[in-house]
Amino acid sequence: MRLSGTVYSNVLEMDTDITIITPNDLKDEPYQVVYLLHGLCGNNKTWLDYSMLPFYAEHGRSIYVLPEVGRSFYADMQYGQRYFTYIADELPIIVRNVLRVSADRDHTVILGGSMGGYGALKCALSRPEQYGLCGAFSSGCLLREGLDDARVHGIDGWGVQMPRDFAAIFGDDLTWKPENDLLALAERAKASGSPLPTLYLTCGRQDGFYPDHERFLQSLAGLGIDAAFEHWDGVHDFPYFNEALRRTIERFSL
Repeated sequence: MRLSGTVYSNVLEMDTDITIITPNDLKDEPYQVVYLLHGLCGNNKTWLDYSMLPFYAEHGRSIYVLPEVGRSFYADMQYGQRYFTYIADELPIIVRNVLRVSADRDHTVILGGSMGGYGALKCALSRPEQYGLCGAFSSGCLLREGLDDARVHGIDGWGVQMPRDFAAIFGDDLTWKPENDLLALAERAKASGSPLPTLYLTCGRQDGFYPDHERFLQSLAGLGIDAAFEHWDGVHDFPYFNEALRRTIERFSL
């Protein structure tokens, strides 16, 4: 079953688009919920349009929730909407009130590709008590380094829109805050003593983000955080993201 429409967000103070994918034969029982986050150039229907998600979900054990956040990098923007608060805090309440999904942490999953992979990691490491599993596909896991480089060397060659997006998200001086830093969030989550979500990362070997993943995983290991990393030949595109999604669903029985 595929449902597309809008929900009203008190955090955003507006209607916002959302897509929901469910198994075809719904039973009278709480389902596990998977928040599936889109990338920089996507929207709430991108996973529906460019992957085999409807087929995977048809006979699965999960309800998939596909929200929309524009090009916000899942942040509470300096000049814009509070998309992180919407995704991490308000959306789960909306979903539990509207859909028959489990509120159990072990039955709550967050996944995403590219910018959405960064968003999934950010949510999971910011709210480790909320998610049992986080899957990040080809994510911008070292976004801070890119922003630091942009601050020092400028962002010529980044196109027209990206500099505007970064200024709206982080401010005109591209100020970096700990709440956007995945490693800072990971360190804080580890220090809290609370159980961390299962972390599953993938990246194509020919993807420009592949070296970042190796360094990011080394940093997590240095913090004593386990994360599974699966990689195979591939670039930064939806054929790769689709295969990552398929493997995640199969690996974790979603």
